[in-house]
Amino acid sequence: MTHRFPIKEIARQAGLGPATVDRVLNNRAHVSPQTRQRVSAAIDELTAQEAQLAARGRRLFFDVVVEAPTRFSREVKAAAEAILPQIGTAVCRPRFLQQEIMEEDDVVRALRRILKRGSHGVCLKARDTSKIRDAVTLLGAARIPVVTLVTDIGDTDRIRYVGLDNAGAGRTAAYLVSSIVGPKGGQVLATRSHERFLGEEERDAAFAETLARRCPQLQIVAVQGGSGVGTATSRLLVDVIGSIRDLRAVYSMGGGNRSILGTLADHGLRPDVYVAHDLDRENRNLIKTRQLDFILHHDLRVDMRNAFSAFLAYHRLLHEPVEIGVSTVQVLTPENIP
Repeated sequence: MTHRFPIKEIARQAGLGPATVDRVLNNRAHVSPQTRQRVSAAIDELTAQEAQLAARGRRLFFDVVVEAPTRFSREVKAAAEAILPQIGTAVCRPRFLQQEIMEEDDVVRALRRILKRGSHGVCLKARDTSKIRDAVTLLGAARIPVVTLVTDIGDTDRIRYVGLDNAGAGRTAAYLVSSIVGPKGGQVLATRSHERFLGEEERDAAFAETLARRCPQLQIVAVQGGSGVGTATSRLLVDVIGSIRDLRAVYSMGGGNRSILGTLADHGLRPDVYVAHDLDRENRNLIKTRQLDFILHHDLRVDMRNAFSAFLAYHRLLHEPVEIGVSTVQVLTPENIP
């Protein structure tokens, strides 16, 4: 693996020990494919950031820890890299840890590694569990600020939440469904990727409350789990699909839409309206082919800019106070895709 960076610098970027990086670079045995991938990604990140290192200012390392399907975490990384050149007050270098499924203990171990090696800030998309809350509190006590992304974590010392107004998104989804379905009775399939993502919980509660007020004749069929990953999501849906007789709508809060559509089609079901979240590559194709009717979208570049601004403000590197609000939902249709 060719590179032009010191091993210690690659190790710091990858969050690994220098000896491990040395084994990877010299193609020695007993190194997992995941570790090799982390080293390769670290070198790519250092290469992409090299031009920025010529800028004046303090050098800051930030960690972006995300549990999400690859299609979404790819968008997060692209958004972060797009806005970094616009930050002139410091040289910001992100380190990414992104996995489709991160159990509670996986996240805690990752945060403890960050605590041990140090960081200027952690941007975190994770489940809201007691152990993860405790780990976030430990980071805060060590003066490592945490910003939650897209889904919040309650009762912690995190300094900011950045992302979508999740309750507003849920109300918007209910408005769209009720406007299309009208007075018809039937069922609405509401899917979440995991019960412990607080953002999806907020969407779900607001959706149910608003739909009950606008269309009390509709019955919600709830499916939770699968982490937005295709096969797991389909398996969970198959378990309940026998109870769906008159499908009117789908509100997908956690992704896996291609798999959901395929499973419904296999059982002869097609909703009158399908509402999903996020304009990732998969959803872009689905709405272009009119398999999705609406996408509730927000600009991740704004979220990442807000996250980095919060970190810079914490470290007193901004001249003016920063006012950071949640992102307003954008309703996309096949006719107004950006």
